[in-house]
Amino acid sequence: MLDIKWIRENEGALDEALRKRGAEPMAATLVALDDKRRSVIQKLQDMQSRRNAASKEIGAAMAQKNSELAEKLKAEVARIKDTLPAAEQEEREAVAALDDALSRIPNIPLDDVPVGKDEHDNVVKHVVGEKPRWNHAAKEHFEIGEELGYMDFERAAKLSGARFTVLTGPLARLERALGQFMLDMHTTEHGYTEVSSPLMVRDEAMYGTGQLPKFAEDLFRTTDGRWLIPTAEVTLTNLVSGEVLEQEKLPLRFTALTPSFRSEAGSAGRDTRGMLRQHQFWKCELVSITDQETSIAEHERMTECAENVLKRLGLHFRTMTLSTGDMGFGARKTYDIEVWLPGQDTYREISSCSVCGDFQARRMNARYRVKDDKNLKFVHTLNGSGVAVGRCLIAIMENYLNEDGSVTIPDALLPYMGGLTKIERAA
Repeated sequence: MLDIKWIRENEGALDEALRKRGAEPMAATLVALDDKRRSVIQKLQDMQSRRNAASKEIGAAMAQKNSELAEKLKAEVARIKDTLPAAEQEEREAVAALDDALSRIPNIPLDDVPVGKDEHDNVVKHVVGEKPRWNHAAKEHFEIGEELGYMDFERAAKLSGARFTVLTGPLARLERALGQFMLDMHTTEHGYTEVSSPLMVRDEAMYGTGQLPKFAEDLFRTTDGRWLIPTAEVTLTNLVSGEVLEQEKLPLRFTALTPSFRSEAGSAGRDTRGMLRQHQFWKCELVSITDQETSIAEHERMTECAENVLKRLGLHFRTMTLSTGDMGFGARKTYDIEVWLPGQDTYREISSCSVCGDFQARRMNARYRVKDDKNLKFVHTLNGSGVAVGRCLIAIMENYLNEDGSVTIPDALLPYMGGLTKIERAA
């Protein structure tokens, strides 16, 4: 959420930022809503002040035995008391209207973010590794998995419908190995603290990281009003919701390996075959909570941590700086890491690392204290995938495919595979 005080002082800057994002100007509307809120609050305060003053005047009138004035003042206090509930409701509605409008405004891009309409305007930051060179034909992961006999979409559909997958045997173990490998790497080498957190959260948590109210249709909700997390970003970031942290304890770095749940409501017809775009998938999430001065450097660090997973697995990838038209709602700047998939003959996103500034912190009221400074500041938050497990499984299957249809296990995963070095066709 953006600061209304900043918006009032920078109307042109807000509208220019929204234009870069392909959105309509909103500064005038927001200022008008804030003017209404201020006017209603002032009217309520004036009424309360007059009520309090009149109550004191009643006592003075009675002390002077001026019963006529006392009765007149009592009638005035009664009238104010009768009208206060309506004024208080008007205040609540004015505050809610402004808050709702602010909650739907995307974050302000950093100055160095490329301006563009969509993913076609993203810019290559760097490329790592080379595409594999084979004598045999490339295949897509679902062809490989079904031929191996360990990837079953028909049974998944029988259980749950479209966009689900059943993995068995060595492919199920490979998926588990990838998650454990990522967690171990981030905790032992990159300084993240492992967290086991709930998979269902309340409205406030979804609101805090920006999923609500704008993206409700992309989420799954339980019958008792909780939400299934679309990413562990929600729980990890909200760990500091409503808290005041000490600057010297920052940054905080959290990681979690969890299932993620997304309805993919806006993805009808996209990636319907295979397990590239699922309603349920595993992801290793990275979250950092920093002070205002170090968040940009932390963004570079986080992205490098995610890249190291792919480097260790020997996967070719490129890192893209997203354009203003392709960035997520809460991001100020985003790097997408795109892994090479030979079967598709293209790069596909496997990690997205974003710096959000104080955008989420304002929604969560998460602040920090600077030594010898009475004023509290909002923390800065960052999130990234370190990385998406299912997509990493896909990348390994397609990049480590052998001519006979088997899949070689990358060296980095051998300690997790119980002596298995290759996945071959089921007997």
